[in-house]
Amino acid sequence: MSKDIRTLDLKNIPCPLNVVKCKLALEKLSIEDTLIIELDKGEPEEMVFKTLDQLGYTVDILNDETSWIRISVIYGII
Repeated sequence: MSKDIRTLDLKNIPCPLNVVKCKLALEKLSIEDTLIIELDKGEPEEMVFKTLDQLGYTVDILNDETSWIRISVIYGII
């Protein structure tokens, strides 16, 4: 079982493209891999959080800056 950490930079990516890219990145992960996502605050943050919540993922906030946020999602651990 691999435990890779992958980073997805979605800063400056408009909605709903950031949600689509996030979902595609999650599909490529193996069980217990971690996806680190960086995205702009506001609508991008809200839409990605809402989507991850609907899919049953738990999101951990790693870094909360003024204009962007870094979160982690561990695939397969819901």
